[in-house]
Amino acid sequence: MTVTLHFHGAAGTVTGSCYRVVHPLGQFLVDCGLFQGNKSVRDLNLKPTPFDPKQIDYLLLTHAHIDHAGLLPKLYAEGWRGPMWMTEPTSGLLEYLLPDSAGIQESEAERETKKRNRRGDLPAKPLYTMEDAEEALRHRNTTAYGEWITPGPGVRARFWNAGHIIGSASIEVEVSNGGGKPVRLMFSGDIGPDEKVFYAQPEGPSDFDYILCESTYGGRERADYTLIERREALKTEINLAMARGGNLIIPAFAVERSQELLHDIGVLIRNGEIDPRLVVLDSPLASKVTGVYRKYAKMFEDTELSADELFNDPRFRIIEDVEESKALNAIKGGAIIMSASGMADAGRIKHHLRNNLIRANATVLFVGYQAPGTLGQIILSGAREVRIHGTLVPVRATIRAMGNYSAHADHSELMDWIEKRLPAHGALFLTHGEDEERHALRDAILATRELGGDQVILPQLDDYFELTVTGIQAARAPETRRVDLRQLPSDWHNAFSDFTIRLSQRLQSLSDAEKLTLMQSLQDKLSTLGAQPTPPPVPTPVTPVETQSFDE
Repeated sequence: MTVTLHFHGAAGTVTGSCYRVVHPLGQFLVDCGLFQGNKSVRDLNLKPTPFDPKQIDYLLLTHAHIDHAGLLPKLYAEGWRGPMWMTEPTSGLLEYLLPDSAGIQESEAERETKKRNRRGDLPAKPLYTMEDAEEALRHRNTTAYGEWITPGPGVRARFWNAGHIIGSASIEVEVSNGGGKPVRLMFSGDIGPDEKVFYAQPEGPSDFDYILCESTYGGRERADYTLIERREALKTEINLAMARGGNLIIPAFAVERSQELLHDIGVLIRNGEIDPRLVVLDSPLASKVTGVYRKYAKMFEDTELSADELFNDPRFRIIEDVEESKALNAIKGGAIIMSASGMADAGRIKHHLRNNLIRANATVLFVGYQAPGTLGQIILSGAREVRIHGTLVPVRATIRAMGNYSAHADHSELMDWIEKRLPAHGALFLTHGEDEERHALRDAILATRELGGDQVILPQLDDYFELTVTGIQAARAPETRRVDLRQLPSDWHNAFSDFTIRLSQRLQSLSDAEKLTLMQSLQDKLSTLGAQPTPPPVPTPVTPVETQSFDE
């Protein structure tokens, strides 16, 4: 008998992590994350779940980032009541992340409903509600690193430190195939870099039948750095931003990135190396998450500054109140303002960008990966105008980026993690990455390891594989995919937005006669396309937004 492995997310894209394992004695999930990125990717959240949740026995969760855990409330909304297994810190983070995500879904649905009411359309429905998130939290079970658990018949698993965020894990799983040796799998989760202020390097055993490894930074190297060198680079960026006279805006993920930045900024202030007027963490969620970090501080590697020292500085301010957040608009310079989300696609950061991008003396500093189609990626790509809350905003601020705060391993670090987990007797699956990055990592693996090309596999969304101890029995694609795979990296919505902005800019530079000529040529082009069918009505649900805790 075989074990069947399904890829329901993070296959050809960086988000929506979800794997389903079907075996002779049942089936279970590893992760169930929210899809984030362009509209076509986000719309996957609205589509029917590609399996019956009530048939799932339990779920193993690698870590708390929303692109790995953000669809858990949807499962419970659909009637699932199974247990979830995770580390204790992951459980602590979920207590805040899931309600925060549900609150955002509810508020966005309410905002969309107001628009639809004006058009006479049906109200929007949230992807899930606060009640669904609370139901999910009632089914948490925790385990320690390195300890075997038996979550269900025929399966045992243990969690290993992944070095990504607090509580993050790679999960080793042994699955009975109905007789003989069990099939051994390793799910990497998200792998952290070698240099982290809080954690030791990733851990785990070797010698598996199948390894699933993330590939977010495949083919991309960050400059080698120590924590001291990273802090020095941050000091340079802050001092240059303050010298420009405006504010420094940092889109930062509520989990991990905000805490690391606060720690490093605190050390620089204490050492007299920077002198900002104000340091603001404007995020209710990040405030709560920081409390979780303080609770589990005993798990950290040695740090230079305790939490008590950090928050005793009068220039530090953590903001939860909406009115206090709005009051920051009055500050024209000298402030460091960190807010979520890290890719600038949701949350309060969009308000701060809207108010500061237009200022030539302001600086925006990106400190992590920006997925294709996100506002952060569009700004970082050099756009002269961006659309925020339906309004075109000129980009006059200085745009900067640092890769040294990534919570993901880069290419060499991924290669090192894979090397330490090998051999993979059956196959190595590369997931959780765009296709360009996956191909780069695959090529490097094949160039350095004695693996056949058919042993390093790049699964696509909803592909599934029948596994045995001796190798893959069959590889199959779904009859119908949930999305056109060409829409994953950059969809027509992004192309249309870019086109309208460029058209507007071009028209402004032309004379009236030239404008008429250009518009007529476009009209002629449209007429050659022929009559188009009437588009289907807008679906009732609202496209879920990316939460403030969006992974990088």
